[in-house]
Amino acid sequence: MEENILEKVKVLYESETLQKRIAEMAKQIDEDYKGKTITVISVLKGAVFFTVDLVTKMKTPIELEVMQVSSYEGTESTQKINIKKDLDNDISGKDVLIVEDIIDTGHTLKHLKEYLMSKNPKSLKLAVLADKKERREVDVEIDYTGFVIPNKFVIGYGFDYNEIGRNLPYIGYIEV
Repeated sequence: MEENILEKVKVLYESETLQKRIAEMAKQIDEDYKGKTITVISVLKGAVFFTVDLVTKMKTPIELEVMQVSSYEGTESTQKINIKKDLDNDISGKDVLIVEDIIDTGHTLKHLKEYLMSKNPKSLKLAVLADKKERREVDVEIDYTGFVIPNKFVIGYGFDYNEIGRNLPYIGYIEV
């Protein structure tokens, strides 16, 4: 299936639609953090594309951190959360914004928020590009949402199928 996976992708959100919504999110974040510096934590690998586009549209000064957290194999969440790469710097007393590509069941982000709260940030908010609400199993408060998406397997703009397809300039989906 992976050989021709990109041929099966159907477009959900074109690049222009993504960039317009991300600009709106950046403006809202700037308003909420006026006069502050925030630590932006990009969750690798999927959120890299979204993070870069978001922070380059923001006027708020940022410190950038990356974490790698995984819970997926293929198209399914394993519900086993694994921190593969932790923070490089202390976030105690800082305003922190987690930037994630997608929230699905909510298990990964719930665990990540609890883990980061244990590091005593001044504040902790969450920006998510895609919210797959109908798959939610646990409650997670999302402060900034790009799109509420249907229960489809998304690919492109950071989303992948076994590491393939992240570099598509749009969000598409595949039938699995």
